[in-house]
Amino acid sequence: MNSILLRDLQNITSADFIPWEELKDRTIFVTGATGLIGYNLICALLYADEIKKLNLKVYALVRDEDAARERFNDFTDCGALHFVAGNVENLPDLKGVDYIVHGASATSSRAFVQSPVETIKTAVLGTINVLELARENNVKGLVYLSSMEVYGHPERGHKVREEDKCALSPLEVRNSYPVSKLQCESLMRAYAAEYGLRAVVARLTQTFGVGVNENDGRLFAYLGRCVKDGQDITLKTRGETERSYLYTADAVTGILTLLLKGEGGRAYNVADEGTYCSVAQMSEIIAKNNGIGVRYEPEDINISGYLDTIYMDLDTSALKELGWSVLSKQDGNAVNCMIRDMISAWN
Repeated sequence: MNSILLRDLQNITSADFIPWEELKDRTIFVTGATGLIGYNLICALLYADEIKKLNLKVYALVRDEDAARERFNDFTDCGALHFVAGNVENLPDLKGVDYIVHGASATSSRAFVQSPVETIKTAVLGTINVLELARENNVKGLVYLSSMEVYGHPERGHKVREEDKCALSPLEVRNSYPVSKLQCESLMRAYAAEYGLRAVVARLTQTFGVGVNENDGRLFAYLGRCVKDGQDITLKTRGETERSYLYTADAVTGILTLLLKGEGGRAYNVADEGTYCSVAQMSEIIAKNNGIGVRYEPEDINISGYLDTIYMDLDTSALKELGWSVLSKQDGNAVNCMIRDMISAWN
């Protein structure tokens, strides 16, 4: 096992704000299992199962079982891990599920523009199927992985809280992603209100760390490749967007906190507030710390699918009230540390 992943798993299982004993003898179903967050979550559950003797069953929904076995090669001999072949659009029937983490989603900005119908179908139809499965199994908890993008375009300098109104135009093609996320959040609230389902929404900021594929098309992976190869960073926007970031291990502890302690029908922001900066600042910090440069060559965002400039300073007070706190480093170079950990896991 990669040493960075092992360190993260040790840190996660040492988090005393997670009531691990509530997972004993439970069955957990995870969609989006081979994605970045699903992968880290399942690795943490399997490691905790071994260390804490939880007697877990983890069902991982995967489209390609062979690829999934390669992805989880450190745990394929683990008796707690069970692959379920399928997808959320055609969800297999499962019985005896206690908890669900629903993370299946389109993730590529370019796909939001080029395949908006598929983006919406995966989100909405898939979420209805997951909610019906949760209702049939009378689950103890369900966490839906949503996005900071549901807030639209908050004003610069505004601290974004969960009760803020979400204003998005449904006629912008790229909004296929955040608008469908909002619809899924509405479904979570509806099932909580009508059926008493303990469905919780996690509004995650941009997350990266161990488990990012080196060929991933998103910004953080590109920055990592530039550092690894010693090449200058070329930004395709002016880098004015400001947001917080989140390390993968902290995303996992946030999700588990909400799964076991979150209030049904409610949304919670999940971010490391100490990392708040602009894309340009992030790039300049990483470049300075690694001896490379930054160039700016903006292109048409209507083609690339990149977000227009946003200011997303998420307030995480509600999650912290449940006991959650960031495990990873929070010094001035936090984003650089996150990039270095991601690169280390590639080697």
